[in-house]
Amino acid sequence: MINAIVLICAYLIGSIPSGLWIGKLFYKTDIREHGSGNLGATNTFRILGKKAGLVVTIMDVLKGTAAVLLPLLPFFAETNIHPLILGIVSVVGHMFPVFAGFRGGKAVATSAGVVLGYAWPLFVVLFFTFFITLKLTKMVSLTSMMAALVALIYSIIYWIVTGDFALFILIAFLFTFIVYRHRENIKRIKDGTEPKVKWI
Repeated sequence: MINAIVLICAYLIGSIPSGLWIGKLFYKTDIREHGSGNLGATNTFRILGKKAGLVVTIMDVLKGTAAVLLPLLPFFAETNIHPLILGIVSVVGHMFPVFAGFRGGKAVATSAGVVLGYAWPLFVVLFFTFFITLKLTKMVSLTSMMAALVALIYSIIYWIVTGDFALFILIAFLFTFIVYRHRENIKRIKDGTEPKVKWI
C-alpha cells in the first residue's frame, strides 16, 4: 500500500503544471495558446519573459528533486521503491500532467531535478554544459539533447567505476525520452528553421 501511495505522490508532484499556473495566476496568459504550445520553461521564457521563465525552470527542477527525496519522509520510510523510479514517475507526470489535460513539457528541467536529488555532481556538470552550449548555439532544444548525451556518457563511466547500474538505466531512459520529445525540433534543426533564444 505504501508503495502505491508514494508512486502516486511522485506522479502528482511531476504533474504540477508550473508554466500553466504561473502564466494564468500572474500574467493572465495560457502559454499553451502561444509559441510552441508547450508547458515547459522554454516556452515560458519565450512568452512570459526571463523572470517567469526562471521561476518555472526552478519549479520544474524541484519537482524531480522532491520526487527522488520522498523516501526520506517518515511516512514513506518503509517504501522499498528505488528513488530513481520515483524520479522517472515524476518525469512522466511532467510530460503527461493530470492537472493540465495530460499535455505537459519535454521533461528536461524535471529530469535535471531527478539528477540533482540523486547525483548532484552530475547535476553540476550538466548545469555548466547546458549554459555553455546554449550560449554557443542559442537553441534550447539542441542544448537539452547535448546535455542529455553528456549525462548518458557520464552515467556509463560512473557505472564502470562505481557499479551504479541504476543511474545508467535512469539516464538512458531520460535520454531516450528527451530525444523522442524533441523529434520535431530535430527536423527543424536539420532544416535550419529552429528558433533561437535571444535572452542569453
